[in-house]
Amino acid sequence: MNARREPTTGTAEPLAGGGRMDSATEAFVAHRNLLFTVAYEMLGSAADAEDVLQETWLRWIKVDLGQVHDQRAYLVRITTRRSIDRLRTLTRRKEAYVGPWLPEPLLTAPDVAEDVELAESVSMALMLVLETLSPTERAVFVLREVFDVGYDEIAAAVGKSPPAVRQIAHRARRHVDARRPREVVTPGEARAALESFRHAVETMDLQGLLDVLAPEVVLVSDGGGVKQAALRPISGADKVARFIVGGIGKADVALTGDRIVVNGSPALVLRVDGEIDGVLALRVEDARITGLYYVRNPEKLTRVESEISLTLR
Repeated sequence: MNARREPTTGTAEPLAGGGRMDSATEAFVAHRNLLFTVAYEMLGSAADAEDVLQETWLRWIKVDLGQVHDQRAYLVRITTRRSIDRLRTLTRRKEAYVGPWLPEPLLTAPDVAEDVELAESVSMALMLVLETLSPTERAVFVLREVFDVGYDEIAAAVGKSPPAVRQIAHRARRHVDARRPREVVTPGEARAALESFRHAVETMDLQGLLDVLAPEVVLVSDGGGVKQAALRPISGADKVARFIVGGIGKADVALTGDRIVVNGSPALVLRVDGEIDGVLALRVEDARITGLYYVRNPEKLTRVESEISLTLR
């Protein structure tokens, strides 16, 4: 018997043959955006998150639903286990990656930026902090701190006892809190900093860049060995500004920035002579930019032209 194809829509539509969705399909579709968000926050890769959802679906259709008391929790459990397995594979892949690795940017709806909790959880800044956790620590942190899953459910998902999960959660929370941005700015403050930065970039105004960049700003660029990028993070306002003016903004090209919302935060799609060169996300603290994340790897730019639906529920 052929396995049922994973549903890709978020609404109950008729299946082949004119029937309605069966219970398994309906449950999966109802929670699909949540499962994708869980997998993406675990992996930092939309492509791998989609693969995890396919694996989750193939396991889900073999489950006896009569024995499942909480379908949402059960689906999250499958997704978490598959994500942990894939995260271990990704860790080995990243070790061979050329230059810094950044999460795959996602074009999100503007209203995501208004949901402070969701926007922070998928921000480039926090996603990079999560990269410093072990796979199990990351799963526990994401499920507990982002999705507010109970310790018993997390224990079942990661194969640990509830007391062990509590210890892991405490350790991961302390690790993340020491590295996450000091404050969460409003969407308006982030947009204002982005607009100042965009104008300075398009006009190649060195002083304008220095005015909006914090002294301790760090720029991380990801070319994946396919596109040219700095092989190490660049620190300091002067060095970052000069890298932008002398590297990204070459004199013989027309550089423009289109405002978009990436991972729940204002960002820019930078175009050189009209062609997408990369996506630039930023971190803002005290009205100045403290982090710039420039993704140029073409394999990571496929999700910036159509919106991705993310949810914590």
